Amino acid sequence: MPNVKKAAGKRGPAKRKLAEEFSPGEVFTDTSKKDWKLGPVIGKGGFGCLYLADINSSKPVGSDAPYVIKVEPSANGSLFTELKFYMRAAKPELIKKWIASHKLKYIGVPRYWGSGLHEKNGKSYRFMVMDRFGKDLQKIFEEKGKRFTRKTVLQLGLRILDILEYAHEHGYVHGDIKASNLLLSCKTPHQVYLVDYGLACRYCPEGTHKDYKEDPKRCHDGTLEYTSIDAHRGVAPSRHGDLQILGYCMIYWLSGHLPWEDNLKDPSYVRDSKIRYTDDIAELMSNCFTEKEKPGEIARYMEKVMTLTYSEKPPYQQLQEILLCGLKNIGQKDDGILDFDISENGDIPEKPALKARRRLFATSDSAAADEDDTETAMDEVKTTQKRKRAPSTIEARASKLKVPKASPKVQKASPKIKTSKKPRKKT
Repeated sequence: MPNVKKAAGKRGPAKRKLAEEFSPGEVFTDTSKKDWKLGPVIGKGGFGCLYLADINSSKPVGSDAPYVIKVEPSANGSLFTELKFYMRAAKPELIKKWIASHKLKYIGVPRYWGSGLHEKNGKSYRFMVMDRFGKDLQKIFEEKGKRFTRKTVLQLGLRILDILEYAHEHGYVHGDIKASNLLLSCKTPHQVYLVDYGLACRYCPEGTHKDYKEDPKRCHDGTLEYTSIDAHRGVAPSRHGDLQILGYCMIYWLSGHLPWEDNLKDPSYVRDSKIRYTDDIAELMSNCFTEKEKPGEIARYMEKVMTLTYSEKPPYQQLQEILLCGLKNIGQKDDGILDFDISENGDIPEKPALKARRRLFATSDSAAADEDDTETAMDEVKTTQKRKRAPSTIEARASKLKVPKASPKVQKASPKIKTSKKPRKKT
């Protein structure tokens, strides 16, 4: 669930009261008089605590509980801000209606199931009930060597554009898109949801878009490496700011690098770097990718987003078409499958050694691949293929087989045959 944001470049948070930890079995009653039973704590932070939860019954809350309850002292304000978004824009009936009208398979916005105040020992606690999710993308990103495939990045971009259009059309901008705020569904691991609306802002209250106004006290809100240029300047979040943040995230997920990441202790440097690249997206891409790896569709996405004005409605469909074109260019399609190698419980299984070597063989022309390791992978694949063709005779006859002039294949398959190549490394 939502993580505590990095402190770099942000305003000092107001002093918050620490949340009391409730025991499993505590029952909370929401404003509609529905009772919810708490399970164990699954997360803690400055906001309070996060518990597994279920509809109240005589049974204890199990590890397969479908809900979570977020609890914080009522004097704290972050959950109050987030709650307003959920109550206005995340009711199940609203989400269901949007999915049907836009012909989507799903929309990655958590559903709101209830909220209220809970009193205990003379203290008041605010709580909110919402869907339970699985692993966050930041953990997966790190486990995958801080790189996602191009197909995965483009499909994530498409799903997040769906989410942002929904939130924007319901009057809110998110303001803090990043991998740790993107969670996978427990039941359908290829579905991704954007959470943590603690920085969500109504950009168009009472039907009128907020004016562009810089506020030095609000400079650098959000997560510094990804936040929008407007946020760096202390301007209230807007729709084009969300799209900028998504662009920086896609670049980072694909390249594992952003030009300003080594100077995050200097927010002004980060801001000035982003401003400098605004009119030179080509330079930004050159600093993040090799010439061969440059994703043209992400460059076009960024160029389009950077032309949007503060209050302009984004062309969501055009931006989606750009990313879809990118999928087509690499021979892929939007099939909804995120290639994380994820099992049904949301965990990433360890890769078998042979599978890893075959991947190395498939990418043997990469500059990063070691020549000797590649030859070893080729040997193993070829030997495996031979054994599949003649499992009962190939090993028994290999030591007696005399070949006057060995072909390259036989040379690599049999270590007894002398070659002019340098010896392979032992594995």
